[in-house]
Amino acid sequence: METQMQNEIEDLSLAAPTMNSTENLAFTTQTCLRNKSSETDMGEEISSTRLDRTLPIFLKFSGVQFKVKIHNPSSVNPVKAVVSKSSFRLKIEQDRYKHILKGITGSVGPGEILALMGPSGSGKTTLLKILGGRLHENVKGTVTYNDILYNPALKRRIGFVTQDDVLFPQLTVKETLTFAAFLRLPSTMSQRQKYQRVAMIVKQLGLERCLGTKIGDVFVKGISGGERKRTSIGHEILVDPSLLLLDEPTSGLDSTSATKLLQILQGLVKAGRTVIITIHQPSSRMFHMFDKVLLISEGYPIYYGKGRDSMQYFSSLTFTPEIAMNPAEFLLDLATGQVNDIKVPNELFASQGSQEYEKLVIRYLQLKYKVLLEPKEMEEIHRIPKAPERLQLAIQVKKDWTLTWCEQFKIIFKRTFKERWRDYFDHLRLLQAFGVAFLLGLLWWKSNTATEAQLRDQIGLLFYICIFWTSSSIFGAVYVFPFEKIYLVKERKADMYRLSVYYACSTLCDMLAHTLYPTCFMSILYFMAGFKKTVECFFFTLSAILLIAVTSQGAGELFGAAVMSIKRAGTVASLVLMLFLLTGGYYVQHIPKFMRWLKYVSFMYYGFRLLLKVQYSGDQLYDCESRGGCQRLQSSPSFDTVNLDGGLQEIWILLGMALAYRFFAYICLRSKVDAYHI
Repeated sequence: METQMQNEIEDLSLAAPTMNSTENLAFTTQTCLRNKSSETDMGEEISSTRLDRTLPIFLKFSGVQFKVKIHNPSSVNPVKAVVSKSSFRLKIEQDRYKHILKGITGSVGPGEILALMGPSGSGKTTLLKILGGRLHENVKGTVTYNDILYNPALKRRIGFVTQDDVLFPQLTVKETLTFAAFLRLPSTMSQRQKYQRVAMIVKQLGLERCLGTKIGDVFVKGISGGERKRTSIGHEILVDPSLLLLDEPTSGLDSTSATKLLQILQGLVKAGRTVIITIHQPSSRMFHMFDKVLLISEGYPIYYGKGRDSMQYFSSLTFTPEIAMNPAEFLLDLATGQVNDIKVPNELFASQGSQEYEKLVIRYLQLKYKVLLEPKEMEEIHRIPKAPERLQLAIQVKKDWTLTWCEQFKIIFKRTFKERWRDYFDHLRLLQAFGVAFLLGLLWWKSNTATEAQLRDQIGLLFYICIFWTSSSIFGAVYVFPFEKIYLVKERKADMYRLSVYYACSTLCDMLAHTLYPTCFMSILYFMAGFKKTVECFFFTLSAILLIAVTSQGAGELFGAAVMSIKRAGTVASLVLMLFLLTGGYYVQHIPKFMRWLKYVSFMYYGFRLLLKVQYSGDQLYDCESRGGCQRLQSSPSFDTVNLDGGLQEIWILLGMALAYRFFAYICLRSKVDAYHI
């Protein structure tokens, strides 16, 4: 049965022609089903690959409502409440909901651009997220795709371009699109075909000039705003999404760049895509490029229909501009109730000058929409022919992963290393590692264990080494997931790769740095400081340091994944590090019984004990010049709580901690990413 379903889907040739009316849906889909044979002779062209061609999706939404839970603390002054005779009557205001969307209805089909317009805070972006399947909680109403409710199979058929371009700043435009192509395009395509696909998108979006330029951010100089936006769009259309949603794609662009971007989108819809954008205030030229416009004010719709018919509709309500005005500016003035240069109906004329005048205008428009436009739109939705069963089937069958776990790992590992290598080999980081090693080597030059004081000094150096690499590894790992949260959430929403692949690549790439620097550090310090000059002891000591660093890295990842906040992650890491430092076994050896449990959860405690056991042996003699003669190291007060010949069970404890930290870090990361919305 499953094979038959897959075969039916593969038989769909989905290069839908441009549609400008809802009645053409049935014809469009039938035409799509007949066109497969005409596309088999395209040779090396990209469209001849196994890449799913654009599947026409007709989107309907009816009575969409959305509310968020807010908490309004009592506005009563607590000092006055205490002295007031009626203070006992005060009550804490309960949590309540704020309604963002209050019943939105509409539809859009293949070959059409729907523009969601309205003032800031009107609910445009919220509606876009709901239509893209990114918001589900506290949503009422129905949203269907080819008459089917949202399901996970639609994830990879929907492209979502956020208002803030979520792109890795250290990668070039070419690297960004190439990595996306290798991750998202099917494995049945050859490398050459994937490169051709990238080249085609680059040419289509006019990105040839900036291919080798970094994306950049506030700290890294990169491409222009228009080029960033086009790169974001290219990232999404690589896999021919059926439904493309863009949140404020023209934000921050000049009029020429914004118009060019809309022209690109017009070219995309001709391939049968359904495009929905939110836009604040387009130019008059851009406004006439929209097939449909949905104007929202305070969560209510006040106009829905063809863009070119909007002026005529409001003129029929006696809302006409008294001066030359951009249609988009005219609509936004109405949506905010600011009608200073607009003629208004007689019903509202008498209320001019009142404080509630703007709200009266908005309510009037909302009422007229309810009476005049909403019934027509509901009737139109019900008159739209039902999507063919094969198209419904196509959007219900979830695609398998385009690549295996190992193939995804190779691509993500390479991308992660390219993105982070500058941090790994930062000049300050190199200077810190080598500089501290030389400084400590000079301070502890040729140290020995001839006396109790000298032994104590050398043990202090070992504890400092433990602190240094513990803190370095924790703070090097704790910020990784909070910093990359927005990239991870975006790519996970698009089902680009498995979360386990990302986590494995992230921790292994970082582990390279967390092991490279301690190795160089100990290679310099070990022989300068006068530790045991044997190859075996050197490698045992180095292995212990690396194990401490790797365990600390896992702890840092756990703290970062648990809070997913840059500010809070640093605070949590500092508190835990201080706690582990105090219970590490150097400052306080004999901890009170009721606090003793703390040291057993401290990896610094086990790491420090391991270093002592590796570097010293209980039978080793010291303090030979004292009155009592030579003594065994085990008799030193420094080793009261450490059995130097008691085995190296700390290795297994640290390994267990390193694995446990990473396991719980992965669990926290999965729960946080799945719950986060962008």
